[in-house]
Amino acid sequence: MGLYELIFLASFFVIAMIVWTREENVNRWLALAGVATLTFAVYADIFIATTARQGVAQRIFYVHVPSAWISFLAFFLVFIFSVRYLIWRNAADDIRAYSCAEVGMVFCTLVLITGPIWAHPVWGVWWTWDARLTTSLILWLIYVAYLMLRSYMTDQEQRARFSAVLGIIGFIDVPIVHMSVKWWRTLHPGPVIMRSGGMGELPAPMHIALWASLLAFTLVFIYFVRRRTALEVLHERLEAVRAEREG
Repeated sequence: MGLYELIFLASFFVIAMIVWTREENVNRWLALAGVATLTFAVYADIFIATTARQGVAQRIFYVHVPSAWISFLAFFLVFIFSVRYLIWRNAADDIRAYSCAEVGMVFCTLVLITGPIWAHPVWGVWWTWDARLTTSLILWLIYVAYLMLRSYMTDQEQRARFSAVLGIIGFIDVPIVHMSVKWWRTLHPGPVIMRSGGMGELPAPMHIALWASLLAFTLVFIYFVRRRTALEVLHERLEAVRAEREG
């Protein structure tokens, strides 16, 4: 495992700590930093990054790849918070897992939308049952099932317990998606960014656009998760008040 892979994995834990920080000022700074970084990322995508051999369609790369990485991050956090819930039965961990899953689904959906848009001019088809595409679709369906489970179950404790189990099992597909291009023959290109512990063969302008997009998406993800968590906490309090009045 190379230096950049270690940095990327370490960032998972750093971001996880930020996600459950409660200071309201953090949200304001996250929103400001997210907008600023996203603006620069769009500029870098259009004006800094060079046009690759695949033409203009290749610029979807700067949305597609960061979205995939953030969805992996989101489902990793679902896994962590689900394990925490099953060990300590803390309702806050259940809420955090739910929030990460919901926001992660936004980015996972973005992956499945941008992928075919990029693939059509390159492969000549919108969709093919390629190993990476198929396992990504399965991942999306798993967390659709996770959200549906939470929507239909009314018993709070049972819902949290069943969701935690599904969140843990569902994460198994994440490394499968990541390794699919190595394990099976596939149309999808193999690892480009991190290859043999290095930074791949991309020119510097493309790296600037890519990492700016990744940073922007990460800040947006953290902001959305924090806001969604706060909203869910308020919803749980409202439900508790309603149950107390009805009781």
